[in-house]
Amino acid sequence: MLGPGDDIIAVTEKAMTDAGIEPQPDDILAICESPLAITQGRIRYLDEMKVGVAARILCRFFHIDSSIGTCYGMQAAIDEAGLVRVLLAFVLGSPTRLVGRRGDFYRLAGRQVAWLDDPPSALPPYTPDIVLGPHDPAAVARRAAETFGCHAAVVDANDLGTYEIMGASPGTDLDLLGGEMTKNPQGQSNEQTPIVLVRP
Repeated sequence: MLGPGDDIIAVTEKAMTDAGIEPQPDDILAICESPLAITQGRIRYLDEMKVGVAARILCRFFHIDSSIGTCYGMQAAIDEAGLVRVLLAFVLGSPTRLVGRRGDFYRLAGRQVAWLDDPPSALPPYTPDIVLGPHDPAAVARRAAETFGCHAAVVDANDLGTYEIMGASPGTDLDLLGGEMTKNPQGQSNEQTPIVLVRP
């Protein structure tokens, strides 16, 4: 179980050594975004959060399944992006939804708002809490690539067949990686694993 303060790259290095796995130059090491964020301490504990009036009002305009569909998720978004930016994203993004265009709120509010996982979607044992997006995923990917001598990326994938490559080392085959991530090899339930090694 990974927790705040763990070095996900060091843990991965030991795990691969123990398993007798040696990365090849064309391999891609895919690091799951939520475990990475947890090791970086990017967690908001609900019992420590102070939820403001704006968060309680704004969250009502989003589906409950959305990461900002709860007052806690919305407050985390406000804390990350700032109230002014969240309000501007809401005001400017709401009209476009009426014409069928989706995602403008997140594009305007910023990637960290889009990346946060609220309590219903966070991983155990962090299900009561909010897991924010990882810090500087591109830098983590570059460090992993240097450590293992292969390509690396930080990826958010799910069981709906969608994914986002948050950051990747130079030269990573994003099409190859994306094709594998649509299969969600990291799992969505008890089979969850923080690392996947993609070999062409």
